[in-house]
Amino acid sequence: MGKKVLLFGDIGIDDTVALIYASLNKEVEIVGIVADYGNVSREDAVSNIHYLTKVFDYPNFIPIIHGADVPLTGEQPAFYPEIHGEHGLGPIIPNDDQEFELENFFEIVKIIETYKNDLVIVNIGRLTSLATMFILYRELMNNIEEYYIMGGAFGVPGNVTTVAEANFYGDPIAVNIVLTYANNVTIIPLNATQKAIVTPGMVDYIDQFGKTKILKSLMEYYTRFYQERDPSLQGAPVHDVVTLMAVMHPEMFSFQSFPISIVLDLVGPARGQSIAENHHSNTQKTNKNKKHRIALDLNYDIFFQHFLAVMIGQYLNGD
Repeated sequence: MGKKVLLFGDIGIDDTVALIYASLNKEVEIVGIVADYGNVSREDAVSNIHYLTKVFDYPNFIPIIHGADVPLTGEQPAFYPEIHGEHGLGPIIPNDDQEFELENFFEIVKIIETYKNDLVIVNIGRLTSLATMFILYRELMNNIEEYYIMGGAFGVPGNVTTVAEANFYGDPIAVNIVLTYANNVTIIPLNATQKAIVTPGMVDYIDQFGKTKILKSLMEYYTRFYQERDPSLQGAPVHDVVTLMAVMHPEMFSFQSFPISIVLDLVGPARGQSIAENHHSNTQKTNKNKKHRIALDLNYDIFFQHFLAVMIGQYLNGD
């Protein structure tokens, strides 16, 4: 069996590609999915997960959990249909007529108690739900083996503002809570994820030889947005996939460990900025005594090989 992963996500296109990757990968076992607001509303995230579990034959026992609806800042979240589509799945609008079972938020407690030190949490959306678990069950959260978080931009441009990445910008208070209390944290920021480009040629190859069904229509929609914004891009970055891949393949990254500061000013231009603290830093200090591992670069060749191998069903370990 693979790594047992509890996934927190705001199910847009790249979250969806991460779920497709997980469904085809023997190295990872998704044991629960927490549906949060972010790329889309929580309700749309739940609907998208249900749709994907049917399309890709996820086991019926995987709980889909109602996550956060709004950030800890109390603001109404902004959504991004121009990036992910009206419903978060590009051109696809799931049929919401079917009823399905939705678990209470506290199902997370049962999952942690079941797997304890064998459980990895991967957060590829806003951090509100994960922060809430630390508020309510801080001691219980010490049982988690590792945390992998997609978020932040360390010395590189953000994707929401000049300095801030979307997940950290959306709820900087939640980010600060998680980084204050969580142990064994690995952050996969834009420094690495923006280099995880999937090209149209890769998508065509996967579509021809793999069993990914809706991947081509999703990635065509996603790539169109990125190339309209930056015509020099050869494709679209799959931020969330590469974060999930990090659990099994840390050799794909160059890591450094630093204390991290998060700018908590909700109305200032630096809101949600993530700063790796060193002796040159002169910023507001948060978590200054606790170091977290940050992926500051990506080996694209390793990413390319592993991504294609899984998506077309050819595992590199020979299985």
